[in-house]
Amino acid sequence: MQSPSAAAAQASRAARDQESRASGNSLNQQPVIRVQGLRKTYQTARGALDLFDDLSLDVQPGELVAIVGQSGTGKSTLLHILGALDAPTSGTIYCASINVASLSAKEAAAFRNREIGYVWQFHYLLPEFTALENVAMPLMAQGVSKAEALKTANEWMREVGLEDRADHRPGELSGGEQQRVALARALVSKPRLLLADEPTGDLDGVTAGKVFELVERLHASHGLTSVLVTHNMDLAVRCKRTLRLESGKLTEITDAKPKSLQSGNLN
Repeated sequence: MQSPSAAAAQASRAARDQESRASGNSLNQQPVIRVQGLRKTYQTARGALDLFDDLSLDVQPGELVAIVGQSGTGKSTLLHILGALDAPTSGTIYCASINVASLSAKEAAAFRNREIGYVWQFHYLLPEFTALENVAMPLMAQGVSKAEALKTANEWMREVGLEDRADHRPGELSGGEQQRVALARALVSKPRLLLADEPTGDLDGVTAGKVFELVERLHASHGLTSVLVTHNMDLAVRCKRTLRLESGKLTEITDAKPKSLQSGNLN
């Protein structure tokens, strides 16, 4: 028997699925992400450092958006703010219709578990558990029974092509396999939004391409809205939009391979 929290989580996911089917691809849909006037200030020994300068961003339902830029420009920090892992200094940040800047720590944790799938450059799988158990953990954290969580996790292991590796521990998997498990874990709760921070940055070129193809397929087949931070322009230009973060602002890259970025990677 499911706990009340598990039942509520399933009801929330079902409502979002119904909302998505009803809304279809209407051009009148509200953005899944809306950022206006974002500022993030850090205090340093030399004084205040403004990382973002009145930054704005809209991401529409179903978009796959890449954010590129030099190291230190704040790409990861921006994802952390969108995913309620960090707080802005000022500005309005709506994500999945929630004002994430107004959430308490407890509310932010519940929001992340319900609405956000997060993939990092490093997989952060728990080494003492199997791949299947790692994927199931977000569901068990919501109160879903272990049996039901493992059943759903097994379906996701099949989705990422690793059903035959379900009983292996992370140390027994290749880097690409570990990242595929991390992707399954990120999506097992059926989040509305996928945030990926350099998900292929620790992989060789061939494996990175295969993992990105999987991200593209799951993004499309599960109706996700996805924001990807990457240094790899070959992958970034495959997204619906590519944005460059520079001097605290986002600008859209309209040329598929801008002259300044033709080397393929940003340093």
